[in-house]
Amino acid sequence: TPPDRYFGPRNASPQLSPLLPLLDPGVGMPLPRAPGSPSVPNPSTLPACQDRHRLQLSFPQRKRWRTVRRAGASKLRPRDWNAARSEATTQDEEKQDEVETGAATIALESSEGRRAGAGAGDIGKVPHFLPHAPGPQPGEDMEAYVLRPAPRCRTVQCVISRDKRGVDKGIFPFYYLYLEGPDGRKHFLLAGRKRKRSKTSNYLISLDSTDLSRDGDNFVGKVRSNVLGTKFTIFDNGVNPEKKTFMPQSARIREELGAVCYETNVLGFQGPRKMIIIIPGIDSQNQRLKVQPQNESLLSRLQRGASEGLVLLQNKAPSWSYESRAYVLNFHGRVTRASVKNFQIVHPDNPDYLVLQFGRVAPDTFTMDFRFPLCPLQAFAICLSSFDGKLACE
Repeated sequence: TPPDRYFGPRNASPQLSPLLPLLDPGVGMPLPRAPGSPSVPNPSTLPACQDRHRLQLSFPQRKRWRTVRRAGASKLRPRDWNAARSEATTQDEEKQDEVETGAATIALESSEGRRAGAGAGDIGKVPHFLPHAPGPQPGEDMEAYVLRPAPRCRTVQCVISRDKRGVDKGIFPFYYLYLEGPDGRKHFLLAGRKRKRSKTSNYLISLDSTDLSRDGDNFVGKVRSNVLGTKFTIFDNGVNPEKKTFMPQSARIREELGAVCYETNVLGFQGPRKMIIIIPGIDSQNQRLKVQPQNESLLSRLQRGASEGLVLLQNKAPSWSYESRAYVLNFHGRVTRASVKNFQIVHPDNPDYLVLQFGRVAPDTFTMDFRFPLCPLQAFAICLSSFDGKLACE
């Protein structure tokens, strides 16, 4: 049964106070781990080869620059140089996920771990009890569908495809979200891209794969980060309240659909990424509580302890495998490649209830499975934040 007591509008997590320092820049307080989870090994106790490998992969910009120079990019025109840099970036990322076994990678659990299993509520473990959620019906309003929470006791299985072909897409790739049907067919849901000429990372989300403009009719939301790339806020397609003096009377103030916070982890010495997610609560009619801040955001509300009407989630702590010398999670066959981007999101009070699962299956293909109380737009936005580069987390 869905844990209503975890996602109600008036439930503040008892572990809220230990997580508050995570919202302050520069504070690297780790998230509380699930009971029984092994502690993070001290980097000094790891083999020397792992430390060297981790340090080498901690400077991707320098590594990519050397690769581009070896390709002769300094002799190319600016357009060709961008293409060479894009190709070098893709090659480095693929190589990193193939060979990286240090603390930053989330690998796949062994067959013994899969037989042992995790909680009975894990995504993919008991498909008979967690059937596919029905997709949008013919003629249904797609904007309403992507903003509606997932059905209770159902799993929504999706695939994210990353398109890095072309000159600009190498630096500003496009992301396409597809819904996986019970018959294996894929149905397009959402598209996202990183905006150019923005002071901070800013992703637009659209219902049309060919119309990814801020002023388009298919624009449904966006994700915006801070300068360090450690905090992301998810908005719908409403108007910024700071610009309300210039908007028409019929315009609607935008809602905050969620926020994602990554723990500061310079050089990756504190293990894999740690993240918390704040979303509005769900009422008894299965409707999301509206958060339309004019002066105070979700992050600022949580920082001062005003958690009423909010739901707090966190990533599931991976376990250290001395056999594979990597951190591992049990994805139950839905993820097939180790990657720093792989993660699972749970409620702090119930680590067996997977709310969101994301991981790599091919160089530019990822699976995204989510459940109540997330909606497709929230889940997609959280995954987009994982793609973004983070100066203070890697």
